Amino acid sequence: MADQQPPAAAPTPPARERVFLVVVDETEEMKNALLYACRRAIRTDGRVALLLVIEPVEFQHWLGVGRVLEEETRREAEQRLQTLATQVFQQTGKMPVLHLREGKRAEELVALIREDPSISLLVLGTSSEQASPGPIVSYLLSNLGKHVRIPVTLVPGQLSEEEIAALS
Repeated sequence: MADQQPPAAAPTPPARERVFLVVVDETEEMKNALLYACRRAIRTDGRVALLLVIEPVEFQHWLGVGRVLEEETRREAEQRLQTLATQVFQQTGKMPVLHLREGKRAEELVALIREDPSISLLVLGTSSEQASPGPIVSYLLSNLGKHVRIPVTLVPGQLSEEEIAALS
């Protein structure tokens, strides 16, 4: 009787890369959220994803002027994403995943999370100056169970870079 070898173990599937999504806007708290996401991506060998949503332009008086404004807004949004992508690459060594959408920010955020199963964590900064944490955070808190299938990390807006580094 020949020696029987145990069957070869099935190869382990590669671990899914953790993707940390940050919603891009012009606020200071977004910078904190981005820094936190980059630090977490480095520590977990993950990747940062950036979502920039172009809000609808309410300019309907002259169609041509409205189109020029839309084109200019899109061009500025693309430049903003490229600038941030460069910063993320410099911090993490990996190019981020870029998402550029048009619509209402909170709705597009929820739609993206539903559509993209690779996103594993949403990182948002909370406002340090307002009584409320900010419009996206407020929207998500009231709709968490209904639409968001991933954990949400809230980074306080008043944290310093050193404090964020210590936490991440």
